[in-house]
Amino acid sequence: MSEPIAKMNPERDALYHLLNGQLKEQRASRRWGLLFKLISFSVIGYFVIFPLFTMQKDMKQSLLSTEPHTALIDIYGEIDSSRETNADNVIESLENAFDNRFVKGVVLRINSPGGSPVQARQIYNAIQALKLKKPDIKVYAAIEDMGTSAAYLISAAAHGIYCDKTSLVGSIGVLLDSFGYIDVMQKVGVERRLYTAGAHKGILDPFSPRKPEEDSHIQAQLDMTHRTFIEDVKQGRGEKLVTSAPDLFTGLFWSGEQARNLGLVDGFGDVRSIAKNIIKAENIVDYTTSMGLLDKLTYKLGASIADRLAIKSGITLKGLQ
Repeated sequence: MSEPIAKMNPERDALYHLLNGQLKEQRASRRWGLLFKLISFSVIGYFVIFPLFTMQKDMKQSLLSTEPHTALIDIYGEIDSSRETNADNVIESLENAFDNRFVKGVVLRINSPGGSPVQARQIYNAIQALKLKKPDIKVYAAIEDMGTSAAYLISAAAHGIYCDKTSLVGSIGVLLDSFGYIDVMQKVGVERRLYTAGAHKGILDPFSPRKPEEDSHIQAQLDMTHRTFIEDVKQGRGEKLVTSAPDLFTGLFWSGEQARNLGLVDGFGDVRSIAKNIIKAENIVDYTTSMGLLDKLTYKLGASIADRLAIKSGITLKGLQ
């Protein structure tokens, strides 16, 4: 005989749905519980654990800074107001170092391709002012892989510049780049409609044709910034520069060995050798002002938005690069 066909059982089905619903609720509750724990741990980490590590580092530095030492300040990456290496942070670091009576000298550890001419000149001027205020504290630049453009301008304010034989140094020039999409628009059949108040308000618009008078104006601004750059480097380096070299201020960069022959650097060395052999204070204390985690996230968000706007406009301002 064949097996009887199972009949519907309302009580059993109701119990099944009830148990299944409870199981789903338990799973959802566990997921929310894990998420809550993760958020709680992140909050505790940011406000408790991370500050403890920072406090431990600060306490160590405080102990070290009560005896003669060399102050270290890092200038890494692009020099820009929206990045960690900006004038406010670097100047704050310099002032903290110069205010400590146990500081015997300052080393700027540089690894940067350049950046904003305004930010760089603010740092340059701050170094010059601090040197006048406390002439006994000497400032030295230690270029690692790269110290070019705006980064080299900052190093030119130091009493001495040292690097590796294979470091890249120089690039004393100014750059502004953009794009032009006129031919592409014509091929695609797109019409540009730009409304402005002011004859040159649309200058550098990548979708509009170039105008000779605007090109001349842009070049004049670049030439002015370049002249200021050259004057600052000459003032900082003085007679050390081989100004007769025809390509010195053309934007070219050189290896560390070539840079020494041109008077762009004084010799070869790094942070440790400068602290030991020149400043005579082997104890090195890091004075670099760093942004907090929240500030870094905010700056990254702002930089991301700025990059998107720059891409949309087709304009990239490189400054001293």
